[in-house]
Amino acid sequence: MVILGIDPALATTGYGVIETARNKIFLLEAGIISTCAADKLPQRLNKIYTGVSKLISDTRPGCLVLEKLYAHYRHPTTAYLLGEARGVICLACARENIPFFEYAATRIKKAIVGQGLASKLQVQRMVMSLLDIRQLPKYTDITDALALAIGHSFMTRIAR
Repeated sequence: MVILGIDPALATTGYGVIETARNKIFLLEAGIISTCAADKLPQRLNKIYTGVSKLISDTRPGCLVLEKLYAHYRHPTTAYLLGEARGVICLACARENIPFFEYAATRIKKAIVGQGLASKLQVQRMVMSLLDIRQLPKYTDITDALALAIGHSFMTRIAR
């Protein structure tokens, strides 16, 4: 099964596409969709939407996995912007009729590392080890997205 994990954000949305087969996990594609802060919000959201739509069209995933929205009370505006980015990603998913799943970051960390409060570095190292990635990706958004896809495969026993 092909799984698309997406780490949503307005500036840099990370994505990772894996395939699970015969109790193994294979990296198919990973990268980012970036927007320019100078652009107006509708143009930035459109770039995310069209990027995710093209990604779905190109990779034909069996499901899409997002991180659940977490908002700190001191930064409500950040939560609103993240919610808008998530909204266009969910729209792209719905338009292509792709099954949708979402998990809390702590649940993904527990599935990947075995500890819900694992550091980003621990998650990155485990993702790199599981997918035999030799060089640390430039953006943590990529390994976060891959962790979502891998965690989903572990929790649904697709890879086992």
